[in-house]
Amino acid sequence: MATVAPTLCAMATNQTPVPVHRSTVRSLLRLWPYAREIRWRIAGSVTAALIASGSVLVVPLVLRAIVDGPIADHDLHALWPLAGVLLLLGLAEAGLFGVRRVLVARPLARVEQAMRGDLYAKLQRLPVSFHDRWPSGQLLSRATSDMFTMRLFLAFPLVFLIVNSLVFLTGTVLMFTLDWRLGLITLLPTVPLVMLTRHFEGKYATLARRAQDQNGDLATVIEESILGIRILKAFGRHRTMAERFRQQARELRGTELAKADQLANLWAVIVGLPEIALGFALALGAVRVADDELTAGTLVAFLSTALALRWPVESLGWLLAYANEAATATDRFFEVMDEPEHADQPSGHPAEADRGIRFSDVRFRYPDAPADSPDLLCGIDLHIRSGETMALVGATGSGKTTLTALLPRLYEATGGRITLDGTDIRDIPRQRLRELVSVAFEEPTLFSATVRENVLMGSPGADDGRLAAALATAQAGFVEGLPAGADTQVGEQGLSLSGGQRQRLALARAVVGEPGFLVLDDPLSALDVHTESLVEQALRRVLGSTTALVVAHRPSTVLLADRVAVLDQGRIVAVGTHQELLQSSPVYRELMSGQSGAPAAPALEGSPA
Repeated sequence: MATVAPTLCAMATNQTPVPVHRSTVRSLLRLWPYAREIRWRIAGSVTAALIASGSVLVVPLVLRAIVDGPIADHDLHALWPLAGVLLLLGLAEAGLFGVRRVLVARPLARVEQAMRGDLYAKLQRLPVSFHDRWPSGQLLSRATSDMFTMRLFLAFPLVFLIVNSLVFLTGTVLMFTLDWRLGLITLLPTVPLVMLTRHFEGKYATLARRAQDQNGDLATVIEESILGIRILKAFGRHRTMAERFRQQARELRGTELAKADQLANLWAVIVGLPEIALGFALALGAVRVADDELTAGTLVAFLSTALALRWPVESLGWLLAYANEAATATDRFFEVMDEPEHADQPSGHPAEADRGIRFSDVRFRYPDAPADSPDLLCGIDLHIRSGETMALVGATGSGKTTLTALLPRLYEATGGRITLDGTDIRDIPRQRLRELVSVAFEEPTLFSATVRENVLMGSPGADDGRLAAALATAQAGFVEGLPAGADTQVGEQGLSLSGGQRQRLALARAVVGEPGFLVLDDPLSALDVHTESLVEQALRRVLGSTTALVVAHRPSTVLLADRVAVLDQGRIVAVGTHQELLQSSPVYRELMSGQSGAPAAPALEGSPA
């Protein structure tokens, strides 16, 4: 069969998408669905903080009464009640701030837990193509440091952005009430401060986003270094990786210093301009007191009010900075949450009568492939009869693993249709589809759990008898020699086991649920010849009761199959028994012999007719 050879589509590099710019307020408003459940707690926290801060503004009025009353009249007896009022105001302020923290601490921990749970669930639902694009460190930083940033914003900066704004407005009114001339002088820096903060917000938001992304990149380097520590040591590349880490750490340090520089400049102006204005107001107030145009108590009250407003003004820089940090963290969180999931949509095709697995004109290209590149799979037509085992062979990079990944919908076919017993897989809910189709990948992945937990991921409800049968099929007798048998922790990625042991446990996981459809992607590649032979003998019994597609790279694996399909340049170019293909398919002969243009290999002993 003559076909045009398509070039394989390049996989996308692990890069996060370019962020969409939103205003700080619009970004932070996206937290409302999570914060809504504790809105009354937040309102209570704002109220407590507002009353506590408001009590500070009562102090200048009490001071005016003290200066113009007991002090001016030299009446010590009248001083003590007013001093007691000051003490009570201080105690009330401290108590109310304590109440504020109690109101929101526990509820906000639940909000963070809910957001982290939603993010994790979303990551589980997103297609494999999403995980191909995103570095794991970027996702990890969104689930950890970004979550902390958002929770802390809701607990403190959000409250004080509201409280300090109201306190500032109230204090301004009070200063104008005490003396409008002094109030006008004190507020002169307001216009340049507003202009400066708007300029600061744009630059700081850019730096905050860059720092959070660099933090994610750094987490990726750390994760890769830890998981690949054996390779780094074996090839003596640990110094290279350390230099890469230092380089990215220096870039992150530079960004953090740039943030600090921006914040320092803002604070210098925020603190400096009001102090200069306050100095002029003090000088003018002293002159007016000397001219008997203003009482000393009023001047003390005005200055005390102005000093009480220093925290709302000086905190503006820090609060704006943290608001920008939280806004970028929110954007990063929703970049993942907004990713589209492949919905289970009816195919619109009627069910077919044939049984087994059928690929009909199936096409596939990776989502990030260049628009002008050809498909990786070009019109695959293949029927695996019910109860039949089909071996899939092809050169490296021909698309075998990709084709098998379409069956459980780890990737979505971009054209054609795939049916199981006549039902389009798009008409089968994903959860049900993955109960029907069990998969063992060429690269076995184990989790930080016991052997039992790793194997029973293939069938959580399986009993000890089925667990033992699956381990026997996979020739995983080594489990009995582990310290705690099947309850032994295998460690992260199962690295405490050999490659062959991991592969046998992955095979046991695939067969423990006695699936109706089985996909095996070269499941015996890491086994020695003797163990491979034993596994093949046991696996034949399993394959006799299921419909299976087996990716094969060795002639010995081909013996497990009833028929063989040859994948070449994105198409199925031949289907038949091993002996038939040796006679009729040059591509198959080349694959089995491992030599281009080699003569036909002899029929393997015991090969199916």
